[in-house]
Amino acid sequence: MAAIWAGIDAGKTHHHCVAIDESGHRLLSRRVASDEPELLELLNTVLTLGDDVTWGIDLADGGGALAIMILLNHDQPVYYISGRSIHRASESYHGEGKTDAKDAAVIADQVRIRRDLHPLRTSDETVTDLKILTGRRTDLVADRTRTVNRLRAQLTDIFPGLERALDLTNTGPLMLLTGYQTSAALRRTGKKWLETWLRNRRVLRADRLAETAWEVAGRRHTSLPGEKLTARLVHTLTAEVLSLNQQVAELDKAIEVRFREHRDFEVITSMPGLGVILGAEFLAATGGDMSLFGTPDRLAGFGGVAPVPRGSGKISGNLRRPRRYNRRLQRVFYISALFSIRHCEDSRRFYERKRSEGMHHIQAVLALARRRVNVLWALLRDGRIYEAVPPTALTA
Repeated sequence: MAAIWAGIDAGKTHHHCVAIDESGHRLLSRRVASDEPELLELLNTVLTLGDDVTWGIDLADGGGALAIMILLNHDQPVYYISGRSIHRASESYHGEGKTDAKDAAVIADQVRIRRDLHPLRTSDETVTDLKILTGRRTDLVADRTRTVNRLRAQLTDIFPGLERALDLTNTGPLMLLTGYQTSAALRRTGKKWLETWLRNRRVLRADRLAETAWEVAGRRHTSLPGEKLTARLVHTLTAEVLSLNQQVAELDKAIEVRFREHRDFEVITSMPGLGVILGAEFLAATGGDMSLFGTPDRLAGFGGVAPVPRGSGKISGNLRRPRRYNRRLQRVFYISALFSIRHCEDSRRFYERKRSEGMHHIQAVLALARRRVNVLWALLRDGRIYEAVPPTALTA
């Protein structure tokens, strides 16, 4: 039977599927619920149209996860195409309207004519768990950042001197704010008692923190309107930040335990700058299967650390930063490159050489990140641990 291409426009509760033949003629257009019986019925219906069916979908997880797993369990080839690509491609098709049926038809036709789409495969269980854990960690860190910013704003309203003196990303200053939020409360306590109070709560360098808070409180004697209510809000926000810190710490332990079970744990963490968290995020962003990318160049492009050409006519050789890339993976490459500058002599020399060539800081770090992609790719390909001095080739 003839080859068939089926496109699925995935949604939260319903999907729309369109199947086309080699000429692009629609053979099927159907809206189905995102439930297993309906999806199995759709699969059987499409398979009756042709033995050789290729599927495309615009969601790689979330609402499309069930449909993808059903197709993969039935040995069906499935390709992912991003929503942005569908939107841009739809402009070249007839009509300006946007419907689920049209999007599904565009997906099917794009899968039919394109050869650069990524196939979806059954994910490694460890990688799937790391995606969930690192995604949750990202949410918690974002919540913590927002809460710290609110805490700073409230503390600035009643005690700006203390807000400037404290680093609210550390546990010690946060512990201080659970008991004392105003200058009057600090002055009534006394420096020695404050130091003892902090030591009893296992605050590091309690003497320095108590000295700083006491000096700041000594320069402030004016009470502001709403100070008592704002102080209670500061106490509440501080407790929230401490709770989020505890949740992030527990999640970090769970990530490390799960990451250690992956076959490439030792290889990835041997790279300078790639610790447990960044290494786990690398696996979560890439799936851990380098064969999907084919070359380190494609991995670098996916991670947004490879410049893309921008030329036209007589203008050639211009390069610019890519606009379409995985933000999460770029963050991993960029931050790990920053860490490697501090802890790896080779990385530091490479960075300084790029700066001496006229590159700005961000450009030099991105250049280093691009170079490190090649190294990481080779290590994963060979299953080899990173060494500062590469092993010499064996002579015959």
